[in-house]
Amino acid sequence: MRDFFVKRAIVLVILLFLLGGGFLISKILENRNDNKKPIEEQTTQSTIIGLSVEKRKIEAYTFGNGKNHILFVGGIHGGYEWNSVLLAYNFIDYLKQNPNIIPQNITVSIIPSANPDGVYKITNKEGSFTIFDVSESDVLGLGRFNANNVDLNRNFDCKWKPESTWRGNPVSAGTSAFSEPEAKAIKNFVLENNPVAVVFWHSQSNAVYASECENGILPETLNIMNTYSEATGYPAIDSFDAYEITGDAEGWLASINIPAITVELKTHESVEWEKNLEGIKALFNYYK
Repeated sequence: MRDFFVKRAIVLVILLFLLGGGFLISKILENRNDNKKPIEEQTTQSTIIGLSVEKRKIEAYTFGNGKNHILFVGGIHGGYEWNSVLLAYNFIDYLKQNPNIIPQNITVSIIPSANPDGVYKITNKEGSFTIFDVSESDVLGLGRFNANNVDLNRNFDCKWKPESTWRGNPVSAGTSAFSEPEAKAIKNFVLENNPVAVVFWHSQSNAVYASECENGILPETLNIMNTYSEATGYPAIDSFDAYEITGDAEGWLASINIPAITVELKTHESVEWEKNLEGIKALFNYYK
């Protein structure tokens, strides 16, 4: 009888061990499955920061949580510079797949399409698109302005005038600084997040420009201009002097002591991803 009870006790201990082990194994597997969640679910925050004149979303994608916040903006000139929008979306896709490229002390935000109405004019797409969606019609000027026919990069509060110029031709700069919802969205995002640097992607001057307003170029702006230039091969140019520009976004940022540079792609069609990735990495290293 004693042997019977001993055997039952041994069997009970074994069952408890197996049950406990099974529970432990299930928790381990559960944790492993949690760690296998898609990278973008863990690291990407997509926020609607405003609506365009025609009520299309202006979105910001944010990665990381470091103290040094860097902002990248594409497509402020909409469909006229659609390749700057594709470049921004390429960057978003890259960070979703390679989040560890961002140093721990850096946060990255990307506004891929600052003028979605202008992009829609030549793609008939909202949000991301491909080169095959771009209209084959003459894009010079088509989609450059917002739905109010305002040049958004003349609608910011730096030497603002109601009429500015583009290639020597007069363009509307809005009824006042920040009269346009797209410009307000960028302004509010900047003031809420206080980035250490802002990069605007444009085309097609094949250069990197510094920014300035009433008090000249910030020393830090020259540093990041040269950093991006050396990494990419784009010539570094302190000041744009081909014609007068008033109310530009980069100048407004300079007026509130935020370094900003304008990166001009070489053409209106190429994304030049590899070159700009090197520029991005160089900025990461600079602020690391």
